[in-house]
Amino acid sequence: MSVYRRADSKDGTFSYDFQLGGRRFSGSTERKTEREAKQVEKIKRAEARATIAAEAALFAPDLTLLNATARYWLEVGQHHENSSNTLWSMGWLKDHFGEATLLQEIDDSKVAAMVAKRRGEFVPSQRIAGRKYKAPEVRKRVSNATVNRTVTQPLREILLRARNTWKSRTADVDWSKHLLDEPKERVREASAGEEAAIMAELARGYDVAVEFAFLNGCRRMEILGLEWSRVDFFGRRFTVIGKGNKARVIPMTKRTFEILWAQQNFHAEKVFTYEAARSVKQGNRSLIKGNRYPLTEAGLKIAMRRAVPKAGVKNFHFHDTRHTAATRVLRKSNLKVVQQLLGHEDVKTTTKYAHAMVEDVLDALEAASPTETSTEASSADIKALKDLGKAG
Repeated sequence: MSVYRRADSKDGTFSYDFQLGGRRFSGSTERKTEREAKQVEKIKRAEARATIAAEAALFAPDLTLLNATARYWLEVGQHHENSSNTLWSMGWLKDHFGEATLLQEIDDSKVAAMVAKRRGEFVPSQRIAGRKYKAPEVRKRVSNATVNRTVTQPLREILLRARNTWKSRTADVDWSKHLLDEPKERVREASAGEEAAIMAELARGYDVAVEFAFLNGCRRMEILGLEWSRVDFFGRRFTVIGKGNKARVIPMTKRTFEILWAQQNFHAEKVFTYEAARSVKQGNRSLIKGNRYPLTEAGLKIAMRRAVPKAGVKNFHFHDTRHTAATRVLRKSNLKVVQQLLGHEDVKTTTKYAHAMVEDVLDALEAASPTETSTEASSADIKALKDLGKAG
């Protein structure tokens, strides 16, 4: 009997218990009459059949894009650091191709059309410094890097996993034809004068955070997230939490020690704070003029966007403080040291800073000047050098 009343049932409700496809399904019907319980059991059987069919579809040799993205999400996507971005990409792909499209139908022609469509889209309007850009002239198409990152690479990963891991049928796609060229990440180093000019334009609190960035090469979120529990004055080191929630220990220089020491007593938890310029009462936000509050991402972004042009500095962003620190450290050390400082897993990522060494060699070559007189050695000079070598 698929519905029955358990002997230990305290409320007199019926339970159901049946098998489908070699699997057992059981539970409470939450009904007290056998007739109602059988109706619930009928519904549970229908749900079980649908579940088995859906799961079977995920493992079929001919996968639809809907089933492929569902399986990819369960196995891989949900575990990505930026899983929300993965979910957005899969939604875009399903909207573009159609959920019922089979993977083997997605060939070079369809991938090329997909890339063209994504390249033609515009970056969503952004609110910057309290103003929302709406004018057509400021609309900006998505970059090649964005096309690659948001649609081409996610589709490639899904199709490759389907073919190599799930053994599903897919079309042969030459991905080298569809991944767009991306400009190499620039490494912008601030001169000492540029750094001083930017610092002079920053308000109290923001100047300290930016100087800390110039000194240690930390990312914006690593600085904003720095807490007193990870600052060790006795050991003269601090720990930041970087990408992938990975901790990185950085020793304190004398100046870094001074900066951090001076921030004590401003906030019980966060290290970097700012002084409110005016009192604000707006919704849940309440600030009192003169009081200190933890720096925010939006606040630090706005502070830099205002300070850089006022300082007369061109083409410089907050992330360039990290480039500046790395380049300066490289001149006094090597790529392995910079890799450790920046927290790069692969030293290949750090090699973009090698330009500093090349430019330093170029400067030395440019500075070298020919002598006014010939330096050709005479036979007597050569004999004297040989004798000196023997004597040593």
